[in-house]
Amino acid sequence: MFPEGTLYTTRFADMHKSCPCCGQIFEPEVGYYYGAMYVSFGFNVAIFLVSLFVLYQFVEEVTMAMMIGVIAVTVVGFLPVIFRLSRAVWIHIFIRYEGPCKEISENAAA
Repeated sequence: MFPEGTLYTTRFADMHKSCPCCGQIFEPEVGYYYGAMYVSFGFNVAIFLVSLFVLYQFVEEVTMAMMIGVIAVTVVGFLPVIFRLSRAVWIHIFIRYEGPCKEISENAAA
C-alpha cells in the first residue's frame, strides 16, 4: 500500500510526499492530519481501559498514583505506534486504496 512498505520515512513523523505507484499526495492540504488527533484519542482511550483492566486483575489494592503511573508508561511506550497508526487510519478514511501497483498499472492501461 505504501512505498517501501510504509507511509513513513525512517524518522519519527516524516512521511513520504506521495505514493510512487499512483501519485497520491499524502498531505492533500495544510493541517490535513489534525483530525488524526481524534483517532489517536480513541486509541489512547482503548489503551487506558485495557491498562486499567489488567492492573485491576493483577493488583489487589490499586492506588491513584499506580493508575497514573501505569497509564503514563503505557501511553508513552505506545506513542510512536499510535502516532503513525492514527495518521494511517485518518488517510485511509478519506482516500480510497486502489490496490497494489500492479493492479493500478493494469487498470490505467485498460
